[in-house]
Amino acid sequence: MTAPQILTILGSILFVLGGLATFVIAYRRGPSSWEEQLDKDARKADRSRIPSAFTRSKAAELPEPTVESPAASVAVAVAVAEEPVEKIHRVVELSASEQGVNRRQFFNRALAASFFGTLGTFGVASLAFSWPKVSGGFGSDVSAGPVQAIKDAIAQPDGTITPFYLPAAKAWIVPVSDSVLPNSQFAEDLTVADGLSALWQKCVHLGCAVPWCQSSQGFECPCHGSKYNQIGEYEDGPAPRNLDRFVVEVDSKGEFIIKTGSVIPTERAPAKSVKYPQGVFCTAAAAE
Repeated sequence: MTAPQILTILGSILFVLGGLATFVIAYRRGPSSWEEQLDKDARKADRSRIPSAFTRSKAAELPEPTVESPAASVAVAVAVAEEPVEKIHRVVELSASEQGVNRRQFFNRALAASFFGTLGTFGVASLAFSWPKVSGGFGSDVSAGPVQAIKDAIAQPDGTITPFYLPAAKAWIVPVSDSVLPNSQFAEDLTVADGLSALWQKCVHLGCAVPWCQSSQGFECPCHGSKYNQIGEYEDGPAPRNLDRFVVEVDSKGEFIIKTGSVIPTERAPAKSVKYPQGVFCTAAAAE
């Protein structure tokens, strides 16, 4: 697991813990009693129903109902009907379904939905960043084309070679002849197929892209002067080992397949398999 992947996972964990803490704090700050859930308009309407002292005094001044005064009897009846004899306060507990969703609950649920939605998006993006690609591009199996066409492009009329570069695989494809392979470090691994091998273009010192030097017939890192021969064996400089190689194969169609998800590192060769350099260096510093 690489450093960016580890940092991504740690960042995801911290993000989850922070979001959970925010959700718990918001949840605990919910309403503490039923009185806080009452609507202001409802409380105002309840207060308006309490009879005023003026209304009670007016009702007291009305004459007693008699048979001779039917109009007065009607007025008294109306006043009595409008004025409660006794003020009664009743508290009625409502069920959750009757209360519905109040404003605080709505905001708490909206916060939770936003948090988990963001968390899901972040998680999917993290997996997409950390997980190797399953088809196409670096990290998957990349076809370089027919084997014979690659060999024809590599071989030069003067007997030298020019490695075939494949940008999609970030790899240099180099020839490994039958006379070289048995005495090399790569005779028993899966990094050579039908006389071809794929070298990762990245310098094993600090990761700079290593170009090909046609005159010296090798790879020379322009950053710190590390040098490798034409099959990627270490020759000079601060690099700790050979250039890394990919596992390769030739499929049923005769195409050279580079498995960029499988990288094989090798230590410095105790004895070099090919002659190097075969001409002048492209970089300023020369190997001794």
